[in-house]
Amino acid sequence: MATSPLPMNIPSRLPDVGTSIFTVMSKMALDYGAINLSQGFPDFSIDRQIIELVHRYMVEDHNQYAPMPGAVALRNAIASVIGRTYGRSVDPETEITVTPGATEAIFSIIAAFITTGDEVLLFDPSYDSYNPAIRLNGGVPVHLHMRQPDFSIDWAEVRQKITSRTRMIMINTPHNPSGAVLSAADLLELERIALQHNLLVVSDEVYERLIYDGTLHQSVLCYPGLAAQSLAVFSFGKTFHATGWKVGYAVGPSALMKEVRKAHQFIAFSVNTPVQLALAEYLQTPDHYERLGDFYQQKRDFFLEQIKGSSFEPRPCKGSYFQLVSYRGISSQPDVAMAEELTQKFKVAAIPVSVFYQDKTDNRLLRFCFAKKEETLAKACEILRKL
Repeated sequence: MATSPLPMNIPSRLPDVGTSIFTVMSKMALDYGAINLSQGFPDFSIDRQIIELVHRYMVEDHNQYAPMPGAVALRNAIASVIGRTYGRSVDPETEITVTPGATEAIFSIIAAFITTGDEVLLFDPSYDSYNPAIRLNGGVPVHLHMRQPDFSIDWAEVRQKITSRTRMIMINTPHNPSGAVLSAADLLELERIALQHNLLVVSDEVYERLIYDGTLHQSVLCYPGLAAQSLAVFSFGKTFHATGWKVGYAVGPSALMKEVRKAHQFIAFSVNTPVQLALAEYLQTPDHYERLGDFYQQKRDFFLEQIKGSSFEPRPCKGSYFQLVSYRGISSQPDVAMAEELTQKFKVAAIPVSVFYQDKTDNRLLRFCFAKKEETLAKACEILRKL
């Protein structure tokens, strides 16, 4: 039976949104046979132990719906990790929700609290899902620029941008795409602002374990006043090199989490059961997550060593698995054109940083992902050194 065509007078709610730049550049890399340092995923295997755990739980027939907030064993394990890492006691029954990736957690939080006309402050360059999630829920994204060249936040400007309609501030630390990390002073100022203006804070902390040079990750969970008005979001995909599993979680006060779960249950309901149970068991060994910073710092340092002698100028990277480089010494063309040429002509794919800005600010920067095998990085950098 034929279906009726979509009426042409139905408007798009996101008319300016196309295919994600990550999808575009990965496809371009595939089409042109380029080394893909654009999209943020590892090209190396995950720990065989966790694969065996997932298989075991599948064989043992743990294949039906998990509880909506997450498997009890995993929420208990997360609570233990938070206690060990941040010295904070959280209730696994009411303050933790397991989600299909951090993106769904962020969307559920926004859907739970943002209504028509509510303003949300966020900092560009910002991850591409934030703005559409706010708009789809009727909110108004208010984009502020992080300061150059260190990608710091101007808190005086934040105060100036707060209005009677401001409901939420979104932060991301360690930061994608810049690799910048917020300091204790930043979090204390955010705490003062949130409490003074009664604002919710969404803290995207998916790279919490990927932090370098002795820097400490400053989580909103470490600041009692801030934690009372914040929801922190994390990602097992980033932590355990398994981005395709799409498993994350949100942590926050029970009164806030109750509302988040109302949205989550009608967006995704629950996350696949065997992976949750495998993660719960895997987390019992702290070395599985506490040594990740050293692991990725070695990769960052290897990339930086390999790119020496090129005309690319690396920016400081304190966290995440992304390295920004300036190409001002090579070309004056816009960053999107530079990324396309680099992929098509020189066979190395990167992400142009202007796509992370609402106003497409172009500082002639490219983002490279160094979550790759050393041979992949060495091959890519051999090409980059010749430009």
